[in-house]
Amino acid sequence: MRRRLINSTLAVVLVVIAVFGVSLVIVETRTISSSAQERVTSEAFRLASVVDSRIISDEQINAEILRDVAAVDTDRYALIEIPGRAPIEIGSRPTGDVIRDTARGEEGEKVTVEEPRTAVTQEVGRTLLIIGAVALLAIIAAVLLAVRQANRLASPLTDLAETAERLGSGDPRPRHKRYGVPELDRVADVLDGSAERIARMLTAERRLAADASHQLRTPLTALSMRLEEITVTEDLDTVKEEATIALAQVERLTDVVQRLLTNSRDPRTGSAVSFDLDEVVKQQLEEWRPAYRSAGRAIVSSGKRHLRAVGTPGAVAQVLAALIENSLMHGGGTVALRTRVTGNQTVIEVTDDGPGVPADLGARIFERTISGRNSTGIGLAVARDLAEADGGRLEMLQTKPPVFGLFLSRTPLQKRAQETEETVR
Repeated sequence: MRRRLINSTLAVVLVVIAVFGVSLVIVETRTISSSAQERVTSEAFRLASVVDSRIISDEQINAEILRDVAAVDTDRYALIEIPGRAPIEIGSRPTGDVIRDTARGEEGEKVTVEEPRTAVTQEVGRTLLIIGAVALLAIIAAVLLAVRQANRLASPLTDLAETAERLGSGDPRPRHKRYGVPELDRVADVLDGSAERIARMLTAERRLAADASHQLRTPLTALSMRLEEITVTEDLDTVKEEATIALAQVERLTDVVQRLLTNSRDPRTGSAVSFDLDEVVKQQLEEWRPAYRSAGRAIVSSGKRHLRAVGTPGAVAQVLAALIENSLMHGGGTVALRTRVTGNQTVIEVTDDGPGVPADLGARIFERTISGRNSTGIGLAVARDLAEADGGRLEMLQTKPPVFGLFLSRTPLQKRAQETEETVR
């Protein structure tokens, strides 16, 4: 592309120089020739006027006197012919091609002035040399300008090609580089926008994979424990009971997968309904009691009963599971689930008797990859996202002993919207 731009610019300049240069040479040549002819004609008339005045005054007329009076130099020749007198010659008669003109005086004299055409040729040559020098400078300037313009246009295109190649190779970092050319800047804007969208999609995919591995682990662990109970017992009633619980775990697992897929399409999509909070708490206690029993610890519930909350039961169960698992891994002693009411919200608090959250992690506990021990560090971040998807919120109310609070609305979304509209009116 650089070569094409340079060649095209140079071709345009050469055409312009050829058109205007030739025209200028023709005009200048004619001007110089006309000027030389006018000089010879003017000198002939002037010399005739001088001879006229001396004849009328009856003054002496000879070559020496006329040479001093006339402007005839060594390159110019003059012949004065006066009736009844010998011809007078001034200067040396040139040979070859000459410029000649003749003037006649009032007393019948004839003055002929000649000048060699070589003087005109030399002046035309000097003019051609100047025009050629200017044309050469114009060509050099055009080449430099073409190279600069080619670099200005080709370098951004090379950068844009590299950016597109990086996008294709999986590096979605935008460059935010602009070039001062509107068309190229537009392409750069589109590539940067595409890079940001690709980065968001890659981040969403990685988050989906991380969330899936984390959220599927808990129901799979619970399902594994139920199956282990089935394998070690010979009591048919126990087998049926454990199989029923295992089927419930499979349904929970299906709900988790469905919710993960829904959130991957639109994280703000929720399926909030009014549900009985006691059922979700009871289900979590039954699910986690064997694990706590194996660890030599206990899990209990307390607080106000028969509370209803607005949210997705499956999502609320996943949030509580994340908090309970967090207490099992990082806490100590008995884990308590307390329910209470504050204003128009139902609150579920999860606390234990452990050492609590370190001070350096307190403000960042809900950030991804933040973990106090060897864990994924995404459990609490996922739990907060699940809570916020249905209009709730998850907060750390106390660090020592640790207290996490899940706040859920008690009013359905439609009713809240109507109340807000009436308040505005």
